[in-house]
Amino acid sequence: MVTEEEWSGEVARSARFRLVSPVIALGAFGLIFIPCMMAGQALARGINADLVSVGIILGFMFPLAFVLVVLGERQQRRTDEKVRSLNAELSSAVADADRLNTELSTAVAEAERLNGQLSTAMTEADRQTEIRDSQAKRQRFESRLANALDMAEGEPEVIEVIERSFSSVLPDAPVELLLADNSHAHLHRMAASGPDGKPPGCGVDSPDHCPAARRAQVQEFTDSDQLDACPKLRNRAEGRLSAVCMPVSIMGRTVGVIHATGEPGTKVDEDHVNDLATLAKLAGARIGLLRVMAETQLQASTDTLTGLLNRRSFSGRVAAMPDDQYPMAVAMADLDHFKTLNDTYGHQTGDRALRLFARVLRDSLRASDVASRYGGEEFAIVFPDCSADDAARALNTMSAQLDAAITVGGLPKFTVSFGVTESDPGEELEAVLRRADDALLQAKREGRDRVVLHDAMGQALTAPRSGRADITSVLRSDLLPAD
Repeated sequence: MVTEEEWSGEVARSARFRLVSPVIALGAFGLIFIPCMMAGQALARGINADLVSVGIILGFMFPLAFVLVVLGERQQRRTDEKVRSLNAELSSAVADADRLNTELSTAVAEAERLNGQLSTAMTEADRQTEIRDSQAKRQRFESRLANALDMAEGEPEVIEVIERSFSSVLPDAPVELLLADNSHAHLHRMAASGPDGKPPGCGVDSPDHCPAARRAQVQEFTDSDQLDACPKLRNRAEGRLSAVCMPVSIMGRTVGVIHATGEPGTKVDEDHVNDLATLAKLAGARIGLLRVMAETQLQASTDTLTGLLNRRSFSGRVAAMPDDQYPMAVAMADLDHFKTLNDTYGHQTGDRALRLFARVLRDSLRASDVASRYGGEEFAIVFPDCSADDAARALNTMSAQLDAAITVGGLPKFTVSFGVTESDPGEELEAVLRRADDALLQAKREGRDRVVLHDAMGQALTAPRSGRADITSVLRSDLLPAD
């Protein structure tokens, strides 16, 4: 490798040689010129002396020139060698520079690739963060909603939670909840919310007529004028609109829909759709649970055949009555010759007779009256805020109504006997029922198909009779004494 010092020294030597060579030649010529001329004069005369002098000079100068030429060529070779070394080193440096440039380009490309990967990774990380934030927000909403629904004790409180949830999920859009009735044939608006207080006003009247409920799938429509938009969105007073319909299922059966509308061309954000789905799922589950609990409680408290209260529920209902319900009449009823009816026409006819009597009894009583199937063909009835005389009059009228219902129902004729008494404040129900049962036994002994009254001492009283009057005028009145 030629160093900068070596190259500088070589250049300096070449320069000195070029400078010194002419000086040496001239100096040598000057030194030998006079001697050579003198030698020529000594050896010859005239022009021949000059020629001899020139010959002598040339004889001295040719060797000197030859030496100087050889030395110059040697110096030139050394210089050329240095130049070749420098050219080789320069070529090598250029090659190294090219290689480094290529490596640098590769490194830059790799850096750009890594930067792209980093950008992609950061974008993916941001997306994952958004997804996690969205999931966390949805989980918080689901947790709070589930807690609120769990604290709701009945359907009215559940509906209130749903309405408040509407305001949280879609505060700027009208939203409503449509649920089917017990027949599952009609939809009714159960909850609604909107910025102007007006519900979306969906005109669908049955789950079978709602695409979302019928398909059990969420339906989104960006414009009511589109070809595949729900027909129920067209021709509304507010004109063109967008909508999202979320089916609501109870116990695996779609029984309703959450319906929200917006400006045409508007698409509900996916997070809001997910929140609506969560609301539909949890609300449907809570309503279903409450209905199952209510049905279970009803089944536990009522007689399966007649639908009236059973003995245990009857006792609890009477015990919960306030103390200001006196006078209070208590009656026991028994279907006459019921065993004969069963033996003659079969148990199915007997069951029909029990159901018919229970229906007439239930339809005839006031909302405050309490009736139960006390056992077999026996029934117990409590008339709060009613005297025994008024209760007896009402039961006589009900007997007439029962006779008409038997004829319409096509059942064999049967009658009912009643025993009625009046309860004193603070008296145990069992004691009052025993007196009413004694009055019932007396009605049986006296020929059945009658009402017998006993007073608080268990003595028989004359039971007021009522003609075949309109039952609603007697039983659904305040049961005031007859004129």
